[in-house]
Amino acid sequence: MKYSEIAKVFQDIADLLELKGENPFKIRAYQKVVRSIEHLPVEVEQLVAEDRLKGIPGVGEAITKKITELITTGKLEFYEKLKAEFPAGISTLLDLPGIGPKTAMLLATELDIKSIDELETAIVGGKVVSLPRMGDKTVDNILRQIQALRRKKRSQRIPISEALPVVDDIIARLSPLPGLRHLTPAGSLRRFRETVGDIDLMGTTDKATEAIHAFTNLPRVKEVLASGTTKASVVVSGGFQVDLRIVEHDSFGSTLQYFTGSKQHNINLRERAHRQGLKLSEYGITNLATGELEKFATEEAFYHRQGLEFIPPEIREGQQEVELAEKGILPKLVELSDIKGDLHVHTDWSDGRSSLEAMALAAKALGYQYLGIADHSGGRGIARGLDAERLRQQILEIKQLNQKIDGIHIFTGIEVDIRADGSLDIPDETLAELDIVTAAVHSSMNQSQEQMTRRVLGAIENPNVDMLAHPSCRLLPDREPVAVDMEAVFQAAAKTNTILEINAMPSRLDLKDIHTYRAREVGVKLVINTDAHSTEHLQFMRFGIGVARRGWCQSQDILNTRPLTEILAYLRH
Repeated sequence: MKYSEIAKVFQDIADLLELKGENPFKIRAYQKVVRSIEHLPVEVEQLVAEDRLKGIPGVGEAITKKITELITTGKLEFYEKLKAEFPAGISTLLDLPGIGPKTAMLLATELDIKSIDELETAIVGGKVVSLPRMGDKTVDNILRQIQALRRKKRSQRIPISEALPVVDDIIARLSPLPGLRHLTPAGSLRRFRETVGDIDLMGTTDKATEAIHAFTNLPRVKEVLASGTTKASVVVSGGFQVDLRIVEHDSFGSTLQYFTGSKQHNINLRERAHRQGLKLSEYGITNLATGELEKFATEEAFYHRQGLEFIPPEIREGQQEVELAEKGILPKLVELSDIKGDLHVHTDWSDGRSSLEAMALAAKALGYQYLGIADHSGGRGIARGLDAERLRQQILEIKQLNQKIDGIHIFTGIEVDIRADGSLDIPDETLAELDIVTAAVHSSMNQSQEQMTRRVLGAIENPNVDMLAHPSCRLLPDREPVAVDMEAVFQAAAKTNTILEINAMPSRLDLKDIHTYRAREVGVKLVINTDAHSTEHLQFMRFGIGVARRGWCQSQDILNTRPLTEILAYLRH
C-alpha cells in the first residue's frame, strides 16, 4: 500500500470527525499524521515489520495500530464504521479541492450526489446554486476544480500496455476508410516508452474531412475536444487524449519524424543540418542558401537526404544514434519475426489458465520451434504450486506431449522461488532433472539492498539455475523495484552464464530498457519471455521486443532468436 493511500484514509477520518463535531485536538492529530507519512523514503511495510512507525512524528501507539491494520488487512475497521455514519460517496466529494466537509455533507444529503460526474450534472442543471451558501462564485469555482481534475487525469502518463490496444483498435476501425493510408502512431508510443502522454496518430488521405468525422465518432470516444479539417482531439474511454493529424502525402515522412521525436533527437538533427546549410521542419528540408523546400514521403528518404541511415524510432533518444547513423554502423535491432520460442510460460498445473497441450499448440501456431514450461513452485503459496512429486508428474506429461506433437519441442522447467534466506524451495537433485530452471523473487521484497543482492546472487551462482526471471520484481505502475544492486547482478550473470529475462508481461517489462542496455554491454545472455498464463498472453512478446529494441539489442543478443538445435546445445553446455 502506498503512503498516499494511507494518507488519504487518515485525511478522510479527519474530515469526517470534523463533521461529527469531534474534539479539534483529535482532528489535528489525524491531520498531522497525513503530513508526516506522505513522503517517507522507506516502504511502509518495512516500517511495520521493523516496528519503527512510532518514530514518525505524530504517530503514537493508537495510530501505529491503525496503520498496521491497514497494511496487514487492506482495510481499517474504524474508518469503515465512521464512513457508514455518513451518506454514500461523501469521501469522493471530499477528494475535490474546494469542497470542505460541510459542503460535501450538504451536497450528499440535499442532492444525493455520490460522484464527481453527478456533481457536474447537478451544477450544469442549476441544482447546486440554489442550495444554502452556494452562490454563483462558489459553484463556478467547484466547476473549475472538476475541469482541472479531469485535465490532471488526462495529463498523467499512460502505461504502454493500456495505450497500445487503444491504438490498435482505432487503426483497425479507421484503416478501411477509402484513401486513408499510412495510419500510424507517433510520439513516445512509437518510440515504445513504457509510459506515454497523449496518443498521437498520423495518416494521409485525400478525404481528410471524412477521416476526421469517422475518428470523432468512434465508439470509444467520450468527448471531442477539438475538430477541424485536418486535425481532431478526443478523450477516449479510460480518460486519455488521442489526437489524429492528417498530413500531405508527399511530406508524410518528415512530419512523422518530427512528431515522433524525441525532443533531444530532433535538436541534434537540426543542429547538424544547420551546419550543412539545411533547415529541418515537419514540412521537409529547406536549403538555407536558396530557400527551396524539399518534401519527403518517407522517413527513410528524410534521413538519407541528411547523409544518415534510417534510425529506428526506439533509439531516437538523443544518445549516440545520430553519430552512428552518420557512420552507417547502427545495430540491426531485433524484430518480432526473429523470435523462435518462449522459455517462460505457465499452465493450469499451477496458476495458468491453459493446459500444457493448449499452450504448446498455440506456440506452434505462432511458428515457434520450442516452448519452456515454468510453472510456479509451491513455496510461494500460489494455488497448486508444484512440489517435487507433482513436478516429476509434469515432466512425464511433457515427455508424452513431445512424442504426440510434431513441430515444436517442449522444455521441462520450473519457476522456483528464491526464499528470503536465498535458498530455493525445490531440492537441487530435483532441479537437476529439468531442462530449464528459472529462479525468481516473489516474497520478502522489502529487504535491504545488501540482503536482496546476496539473495539474488546466491540463486545466480547455483549451478542448477539457468535463468533469472523479472530481475527487479517491479509491477507497473504501482510496485517499485526491489532494492538490488543491478550492476552486481549483471556481472555475476555474465560470469556464470546465467540468462537474464526481459519479461514481456505488460505489467512488468522487466528488465527495463536501461537495464537491458547495460546487461547487453556487460555480455549477459538475454531472453525475451512472456510469462504467459494463458494462450492469449503469448501475444505479449511484442512488448518485450519493444524493450529490447530500446536497449539496442540485436537478434544475436537475444537467446530465443536461436533455432532449437542451438538452444539444445546451449542448455547442454
